[in-house]
Amino acid sequence: MNLSEAKLEIKKLLNEVKPSDVSRLLTWIRSSDEFDDFLSNNQTKILQNIAEDLRGSLPLDAMLSSESTAYNKMQQCSRPTVHVDSFLYDEDQVDSLCEEGTMSRSYCLTCGSHRTAPLDFISHSFSISELRFLFENVLPDLNGRLLVDVGSRLGAVLYGGYVFSSSSQLIGLEISEEFVKLQKNILQKYKMTDRIQVLHTDVLLQNVLLQKADVLIMNNVFEFFMEPSEQVRAWRLIMENFRKKGSLLVSVPGLQESLNSLQETLQPGWVEELPVDHGVYLDQDSDPEALRQIHLYRVL
Repeated sequence: MNLSEAKLEIKKLLNEVKPSDVSRLLTWIRSSDEFDDFLSNNQTKILQNIAEDLRGSLPLDAMLSSESTAYNKMQQCSRPTVHVDSFLYDEDQVDSLCEEGTMSRSYCLTCGSHRTAPLDFISHSFSISELRFLFENVLPDLNGRLLVDVGSRLGAVLYGGYVFSSSSQLIGLEISEEFVKLQKNILQKYKMTDRIQVLHTDVLLQNVLLQKADVLIMNNVFEFFMEPSEQVRAWRLIMENFRKKGSLLVSVPGLQESLNSLQETLQPGWVEELPVDHGVYLDQDSDPEALRQIHLYRVL
């Protein structure tokens, strides 16, 4: 049933209600918590459907063969590390894949033996519960604001911002043409093009857009995809151009951790960190450690 058909059905239903009860019914619709729960479940379902579509278009690790830098960086980690995209796979789905033998949480310490150790999982996307936390608990009302996601990848932040926030415009910057095409296909299918735009570009070319942005999202965006010298250049451009007073920056991990690893200094007087209540209960899928990695800053 599409929107037009649903409107007709609701009008038919209201015509069948006793006239004396119509006003009370409309009041109940406007104020009932049951509709809030329905809306919340519907928002999550939309994102779950998008994730299912994306899983069908990507390899299990949701990485492209062209991402050689990311593959190399993962191999340099102190422990064996694999990419499991949190937007595509929640914990239950990972458990199911492990039971099937399609995925593993451990690796063999000595080939042919039974000695194993746990693999480290990393994700370059927020999970659905993390997106809800971000837009409903970390960020304020975004009505009339422009949000820019640096390295939008699969588009998770954009889809989450569409269903969980009132941001007037959400723009994703993505350097991979393949990921741009993937996102645009989803936007067309789910009719999200009225508020979302994906640009095939490098953040280094978007100084004007950074100057206009009200909210900037940076989720694990440079570490695995750029060499250190390129990361420094990107951070400096962001610190020089994302300057609108009162604008908000979401960074995972925090700025100090990102910059210290590059031996780069956080420009004094640029931003202040704002408190985030990481103890807010969302649902059983929420990962407290992942939520604690989300940092919020305000431009001074």
